[in-house]
Amino acid sequence: MAALAATAGGALSPPAAAEGEAPPRQVEFPTHCVPPQEAGLPPADGPTAARIAVDDPAPKVGDTVTVTYQVDRTPAVNPIAAELPADVLTPTGRILLGGAQSGEVTVVGAKRNDPVQAGAGLPAVTMTGTFTVTGAGGITLAPGGYTLHTSHLLDLDTACAVTGAPVSERLTASPLPRADLRSVVLGAAYGKPGAKVKVTGAGFAPGAAVTVAGRAGAAETADRVAATADARGAVVAELPVTDRATTAVVAYEGTAWSAQQGSGPAAYTVVASAPATPGMQKVTAVVEPGALTMTQAGESITLGAVPYGERGAAPGRIGTVTVKDARGGPAGWSLIGKVTDFTGPGGVRIPGVSLSWTPTCTAAPGSPSRCVAGSAGVVGPEGAVLASAPDGALVGGTFTIDAAVTLTVPPYTPPGAYRAVLTLTLS
Repeated sequence: MAALAATAGGALSPPAAAEGEAPPRQVEFPTHCVPPQEAGLPPADGPTAARIAVDDPAPKVGDTVTVTYQVDRTPAVNPIAAELPADVLTPTGRILLGGAQSGEVTVVGAKRNDPVQAGAGLPAVTMTGTFTVTGAGGITLAPGGYTLHTSHLLDLDTACAVTGAPVSERLTASPLPRADLRSVVLGAAYGKPGAKVKVTGAGFAPGAAVTVAGRAGAAETADRVAATADARGAVVAELPVTDRATTAVVAYEGTAWSAQQGSGPAAYTVVASAPATPGMQKVTAVVEPGALTMTQAGESITLGAVPYGERGAAPGRIGTVTVKDARGGPAGWSLIGKVTDFTGPGGVRIPGVSLSWTPTCTAAPGSPSRCVAGSAGVVGPEGAVLASAPDGALVGGTFTIDAAVTLTVPPYTPPGAYRAVLTLTLS
């Protein structure tokens, strides 16, 4: 595993509705606006009419969504006993998230308004902000409280508390593709016909019925045993290998092996004894399979800095990883990465889904296997494939793997160092 560190160093117009797209739905809700003490005015109670819009109603987990909070009508009034000039009103507010993701989104508006007469109601305002999608499913957005700051003669805040605001916008977030983490490890890489091999599996659904079976290329052999995954998704079984065609062992959930519900094959060789012949001596030579191993250059990754206030990308590279496959047999391999959330000063977090990578993979000359780089995209806590080698008649070799990484830092992230842990798993 490797530790990652990044250093974090206006308002936007509301998104326009696409052609043929319905405008955001306006909602009304009770509001209690408290003028600044210096104004000597009583609280103003009444309905707020507002609407919320998003730039992407169908994001993926890890995407950044821009949200707009538009207050069309407020009970708040001009807090000074004179005309309020143009462009002295700055709004800030909150949007409440619900459903598949909870929390608040801070939104800020530009200092932009027409003149307001003494005693008149304050004008419509527009505020924007962003948030990173961390949960798959339906997410609701409801208006929260807002503050109207005026900077003429004195800096004055009119705070408007909201109660019972209805949902104004919804979006549906899709999950990241799940990298299959099912795997098996064998207690021995070869044996005589009928020998029992210990099979240890991981990554299965807790309590699932699992089939452990022999395999020859793309087909299963007659060797098979049933097992049950424990509460942690682990499987332990003994498989009698009697079919001389068996060249690998797999484990899977369901009625048949598939890449979505099964482990990759672990190589196994049946060593058959030749019948003795009078007057002759038998000679047996065995090429022993080795191991699947991984080394990495360094245990820390330092990302570039991002200026405070900006939504920026902190770039970097992982330490070069070298995979050596000396097992023989038909089994390929996969290298999967997972990253925790980034934690900074005061416990402030940047979600792990904000980290993305672009992997590369090179096979050394003479390697029987080809190396396939993982797709460019989000790493995140659910995991993503960094590199892999497919199954084949004979696989193995040495492979060099690199990846450029980028951490998307939200705007106005508090300055400081943010650290996470990237874990690489080879199976």
